[in-house]
Amino acid sequence: MTGPGGPGDPDGIGSTGGPSGPSDTSGTDDTVDTEESPQRLIVRYQASSSGSGPLTLGQDNMIRCVLRDEPAHMSKQALWPVPEGTDLPATLAALRTLAERHPALRTVFPGSHFECQEERAEGEFTIAVVPVAPGEDLDKLAGELGLRDRHRAFDLARDFPLRFTLLTRQGRPVRLVVVVCHAHLDGAATALLVTEWLALIAGQPLPEPTSHTPREIAKLERSPAGRRRAKASLRHWEKVLRCDPPVVFAHDGVTHSDAQLPTLALRSATGAEALARAAERTGAGPSTLLLAAYAALVAHLAGQSTLVVAALSANRHRQALAEHIGTLAQDALLSLDTAVPDFDQLVQRTQAAALAAYWHSAFDAEQVWRLVDDTAHHRGLRYARHMVVNDLSATVPADTARQPLPPRVEPEFWWLPAETIPTRIMLNIWRTGGVLELTLHADPRLFPPAATEEFANALLRLLDLVAKRPVPLDELGTLTTLVPGRRERPGWQLIDGCWIDLAAVRELLTEALTEPLTEPLTEARGRVGEVTVKDGRLTAYLESAGAPLTPESAHAAVLAALPEHHTAMAPHHYVIRDGDLVLAEGSGRDPQVPDWQALLA
Repeated sequence: MTGPGGPGDPDGIGSTGGPSGPSDTSGTDDTVDTEESPQRLIVRYQASSSGSGPLTLGQDNMIRCVLRDEPAHMSKQALWPVPEGTDLPATLAALRTLAERHPALRTVFPGSHFECQEERAEGEFTIAVVPVAPGEDLDKLAGELGLRDRHRAFDLARDFPLRFTLLTRQGRPVRLVVVVCHAHLDGAATALLVTEWLALIAGQPLPEPTSHTPREIAKLERSPAGRRRAKASLRHWEKVLRCDPPVVFAHDGVTHSDAQLPTLALRSATGAEALARAAERTGAGPSTLLLAAYAALVAHLAGQSTLVVAALSANRHRQALAEHIGTLAQDALLSLDTAVPDFDQLVQRTQAAALAAYWHSAFDAEQVWRLVDDTAHHRGLRYARHMVVNDLSATVPADTARQPLPPRVEPEFWWLPAETIPTRIMLNIWRTGGVLELTLHADPRLFPPAATEEFANALLRLLDLVAKRPVPLDELGTLTTLVPGRRERPGWQLIDGCWIDLAAVRELLTEALTEPLTEPLTEARGRVGEVTVKDGRLTAYLESAGAPLTPESAHAAVLAALPEHHTAMAPHHYVIRDGDLVLAEGSGRDPQVPDWQALLA
């Protein structure tokens, strides 16, 4: 699945720390003119292996994302630590060794980028060297340079996948800014590179790599066992997409998403302490506890118990993949039923749901796209990816990252620039030990700034209670002043396990049939009459407007408009009339569109 609007856009690869905050500054107000062209050093490498082969599932998935989305969204920046006393020759030698050790860094994707992966034995990369004046704020400058480099797209057929900027002071390296191409490396792989980088510049020998190379991963994925695993992943996705509510927030007046989501950052030492005590009491890991707490609050506010959650970059659970240097990034799709008496039981369900989802997160992205489209065609409901979790804590090497800064106040909140993320709410987990560091992206139509901060406070209050005792979920209303979304206006119906607003259905039909999108939908013209529900079947009565309107053309037009109408669904049955005369009726479903439940049986 590709792009931030679908299940294949794992965000946040490879930072050696959590979100930069107001406590992360030091030094003076002096600035360096970074507009001048920095010195550029060329490093050549020569390795012993080369060859070509098919793409891995992760490479295929992320190439689709890179080609579709903005470079600043898909390329990720990291600040690699440079120990005091490191000289320039050691820096260059360490980076050359990394390139020679890992085929993923010497891989390009020629042609259309989907034809093959080509591992090259020889090549070169460039390092930009930027001198920094005494007293200059290194971390601030590094962040600015990294952000600037993120806006330049990588050429997948030619470029080295790491873009380096070395900050120096009096000729000595002091910071290394790295921008990472997500088609080559995910966050866990980048964290492994940071560990090796620090060992190399310290003069420590590294053992020969034992993990699978990208070409070996592709071969395993095409083995009989690998094909069975990918098919099982499709079965898991098909069941969730066919059976569970595809949207989380179905409330009065909530339709379109706001893709520009403000970002709240949180730092809390007491939150980390509570999380550690909760883990000791329940026996669950910090990530599971945070996901369960997040789900409990979202379910409370959404007013529905079953949540479909996208978990990003969730497929390094197999031991054989844990040390892989490459990109495995694909979504896991969780189906979580929160209807349990207390939080401890929710933790157990969350752990089971996460394991099932992680196990089924290796798939053919193109097939999953078709599965989403075809399931929407038959069901009349489309997956909207309203709720996302991204656990980045494993991408911060515990023994190499800079120590987390203590919060200035408890808890410490600050706001980061808005990001383009088409979702309703997204939780990023950066650190869980010593200091809890999270970022929360929230749709301002549902969560104004004050409500987002209240959500974060409620999460901390819940963790504090869970550390002490099992918490009945009916107590959630006392933990927060946030009011659950309302479905008070007439016309809400529970259809196929989903809350559907009949007024939103009429809006969908009106838009689809009076404002046709593109060919061949221009013939789907008509006026919307009555919309009814009987025995769980949604029927739309349409008046032909002189054009040859049919159930098939009406359904095609409705499906094309459906993605931006989150509280509506396509009717199960269409009746086309001319006054009292019924011209045609039917489901509008094309029998040639695959039924994936039967296809995957």
